[in-house]
Amino acid sequence: MVEIGGRYFGFVCGSAVPAGLAAKHLATYWDQNSAMDVLSPIASKLESVVEYWLKSIFRLPETMVAGFVSGTSSANLCGLAAARYRLLKNQNWDVNTDGLFGAPAIRVIAGKHAHSTVIKAIGLLGFGQNSIEFVEVDGQGRIVPDLIPELDNRTLLILQAGNVNSCSFDVFSGLCEKARKAGAWVHIDGAFGLWAAAAEKLKHLTLGMEFAHSWAVDGHKTLNTPYDCGIIMCADREALTGALHMSGSYIVVSEARDGMFFTPEMSRRARSVELWATLKYLGRCGVDQMITTMHERAVQFADEISVFDGFTVLNQVVFNQVLVGCESDEMTNKVIENVQALRECWVAGSMWQGRRVIRVSVCSWATTSDDINISVRSFAKALELTA
Repeated sequence: MVEIGGRYFGFVCGSAVPAGLAAKHLATYWDQNSAMDVLSPIASKLESVVEYWLKSIFRLPETMVAGFVSGTSSANLCGLAAARYRLLKNQNWDVNTDGLFGAPAIRVIAGKHAHSTVIKAIGLLGFGQNSIEFVEVDGQGRIVPDLIPELDNRTLLILQAGNVNSCSFDVFSGLCEKARKAGAWVHIDGAFGLWAAAAEKLKHLTLGMEFAHSWAVDGHKTLNTPYDCGIIMCADREALTGALHMSGSYIVVSEARDGMFFTPEMSRRARSVELWATLKYLGRCGVDQMITTMHERAVQFADEISVFDGFTVLNQVVFNQVLVGCESDEMTNKVIENVQALRECWVAGSMWQGRRVIRVSVCSWATTSDDINISVRSFAKALELTA
């Protein structure tokens, strides 16, 4: 089952809008290095254009700057590195020159359902995973605001726009403002869920996120750009560039945009080409329509699968994720195996609230209403085969 088709629901892999895929091929042949404007003026210009568009689409502060990386794993790393730089700088400690030995302590607060890439980034940055102050989540995986400990100017608060299983959204409104007043840094991991902000019918899910300090998102998930196309967005330019500093006598700094100052890499392919092409082709209305349609297809799947005895939808379908459970973990595993063997669609499993579930991720522009019908019938047949 190819990921670019309309019935691949196994992971949040997205698909590829043809215009973006064609642009990526062209950029590959052009062989552009987007480290500096002098190396690729077109990549520098398109990064600036896309940064401006993203600022508008996500309704982020004018101070926002963007770095174009491989995916949300890298974007989260960059966002947390910027947070580390700023929180230590506020305590008169320069992590670049003084290192971490003897540095003032930074508190890291996250919900118990924080994504594994966030946990990895915390380890890589030297915070220490055992130092994370985990906060309980509700039945949908949202951090419980009232249980968040007191915040201060040495605190990094990590929130989610799209739980990896249920796709629930933390309540940003209020939390981000509270954190700012305390001098804390808020980072939002929004790999696929952040795009809800681009849809009129779904933007309520991200209300208040503009008051955070950094945001991580993927283009190749919900926006359906080709791989790889991650984005780190940060409202504190100095913190991001300070955390990812680069120097060298041979470097040619221009008055235009030099992309290497916003990413960990220097030599880097011009990801902005396919991102620009995808956004240009779709336009604001097209992005809205594509994202809204993914949500509608997910709701359709949940409604249709609920008709069949033996299947239970276990989450509130607020965006593009549907969690389906059977009568037992053993039955759920057998259904997954049978669906994969039938090859009408492709799904994978996960764990949710202590039980085995089927995670259906609707994240392709190509998924039609008929694709959902076919897939639900395949689920029903897979269940019959377990008897």
